[in-house]
Amino acid sequence: MPPLFALVDCNNFYVSCERVFQPKLYGIPVIVLSNNDGCVVARSNEAKALGIGMGVPEFQIRPLLRTHQVQVFSSNYTLYGDLSQRVMETLEQFCPDLERYSIDEAFLSLSGFTARNHTDYGRTIRRTVQRWTGIPVSIGIAETKTLAKLANRIAKRNSDTRGVFDLTVCPDRDRLLSRIPVEEVWGIGPNHARTLRDHGITTTLHLRHADHRWIRKHLGIVGLRLVEELGGRSCLPLEDCPLPKQSITCSRSFGTPITTLVEMEEAVSAYVSRAAEKLRREGLAAMCLTIFLTTNSFKVGPQYSNALTGKFPVATDSTPELIRLTLQGIRQLYREGYEYKKAGVLLTGLVSASQVQTDLFDQHDRVRSKQLMVAFDQINDRWGAGTLRYAATGLHRVWTTQFHRRSPAYTTNWDELPLVHATS
Repeated sequence: MPPLFALVDCNNFYVSCERVFQPKLYGIPVIVLSNNDGCVVARSNEAKALGIGMGVPEFQIRPLLRTHQVQVFSSNYTLYGDLSQRVMETLEQFCPDLERYSIDEAFLSLSGFTARNHTDYGRTIRRTVQRWTGIPVSIGIAETKTLAKLANRIAKRNSDTRGVFDLTVCPDRDRLLSRIPVEEVWGIGPNHARTLRDHGITTTLHLRHADHRWIRKHLGIVGLRLVEELGGRSCLPLEDCPLPKQSITCSRSFGTPITTLVEMEEAVSAYVSRAAEKLRREGLAAMCLTIFLTTNSFKVGPQYSNALTGKFPVATDSTPELIRLTLQGIRQLYREGYEYKKAGVLLTGLVSASQVQTDLFDQHDRVRSKQLMVAFDQINDRWGAGTLRYAATGLHRVWTTQFHRRSPAYTTNWDELPLVHATS
């Protein structure tokens, strides 16, 4: 049975999440900012029409925001993550073979739906997701993942498609591909696009007909697979079982610069605690820990950045053990006289927590530690993140990331549930 993929992509996802609980935002320009309300990370179509670019710093466009009364929000990752889960669960009602590609994208396998009209089925999926979650989506259908990505772009940009475009029934595919710039192909970044354009490959159609030996030489095996996929040969199967993580990172820019060792110890302890929670959720343990810190290179003043890697004698997912090594490392890295902008931790050497090889001279009570971490996580899962936390992570946290314009956690916090007012 030949493969057939549908890429379901949420439209302007972060903005759409904000609009679900604030219908007054429909039809007006809306943007969402990154951590510390720094840069634009999501825009409504109305905001795009004003020329607001992705990644532009908020302070650079403040006059434009005021002039056009653009609604500005801080990122609300709790809300976005919950609505993403609801979208994915809705999609699973229509197709059990699903790959969650990102927070707002998923590939579906439609190869077994030969008796259906795929466009009509896609529109049924689209209507249901909108009705059940409030999130608008666009759907691209094709025989490879790469072509499904392109079909999804067409579905988004062309209103005639009504949000769904099936490339397999397109009567003139070559003409369509000749109109798509090569840099819009999934996996073609700026450097590869520059190389291709320098050699006269400017459109998706040109890339599809490019010499395979030349592509292999300049773009490698990954580029060759993309070319094969553009030709209709599926080289990227559906990954219904995601590959195990190779690393886990937790890093943040500080809401206010850190100038003392005590504050830095609190920050990195909080970050490694969060990374430990991710480890346990994935059923993993870490062999290595890297700590890094840096000042703000865009600000006038003395600059300093550094990193340090340590190794555990036995792979661990224990928060106390991770905090202990983190504090040892940060005390070696820290230098007085600097204003630090960012720090973080990176866990590598990840192995299954159920297959940890212990050491003959290991004096750590791992059974008791495991029981403690299970209880710790269960309490926080039931009563909310941060209900229990280690004193090393700080109490006041003046350095924490700032979200001055964040909307309520409508779906995950009893105290922030939306209120509905009815009049007779």
